[in-house]
Order: sequence, then structure tokens, then C-alpha cells
Amino acid sequence: QAQLMESGGGSVQAGGSLRLSCVASGLDIDKSCMLWFRQAPGREREGVARIGPSGYRFISDSVKGRFTISKDNAKNTLYLQMDSLEPEDSAVYYCAAWRIFYCSDWNADTWGQGTQVTVSA
Repeated sequence: QAQLMESGGGSVQAGGSLRLSCVASGLDIDKSCMLWFRQAPGREREGVARIGPSGYRFISDSVKGRFTISKDNAKNTLYLQMDSLEPEDSAVYYCAAWRIFYCSDWNADTWGQGTQVTVSA
């Protein structure tokens, strides 16, 4: 039973940092495309970052230079390090996986429950 469990969200002032974690069970992150999405109220869901089985990383332009995606295969855990946070980054952040073994777009077939990130000015 594939499951993704997110943690690390919270409230932070602009310029601060947060690290989100996503523990996977029922799937191996080193055999999947792993992704982070976010969705703010009234906004469409946005792909933030993804990392493939090969280790290839893609960071969206809106967060490049500030966010870093990484994973620990031994712990089957995905991370999103968020630095220099801005109020515009406030959203529910979702961990996701695409087990078709491609990582060339923003598709996913398994989703976490989401974790709230709030950045105050």
C-alpha cells in the first residue's frame, strides 16, 4: 500500500527557512520520480521541484536558487529545503510520486496529504 507522509510545514517570517520531509512506504523513492507540488487558495496547483531515479533534478523558475530537492534512499525519504521564503510561497505543499519511472513532466500517481506553509511579511 503506497503512502506518502509529509511533515515540516509551519509558519515562518519572510526570509526564513523550512525543510519539508516526505517518508514513503509501499514504494521505493529510488525507483520513482518524486515531486513536490504546491497550491495556494484560489490558485492552480503548481509543480515546484522533482527528482528522478537517476538523481536528475528539475526546479521551477519560481523557486530556483531558493529551494533544493534531495532524497535519502536509505531512509526512503524525500526533502524540500526552502530558503529565503517569501509570502508568495505560502501554500499547501504536496509530496507526490510517479511510479511509471519517467520524470520529464509534472505527472504523479501517488500523493501525500499536504502540509501547510505560511510565510508572513
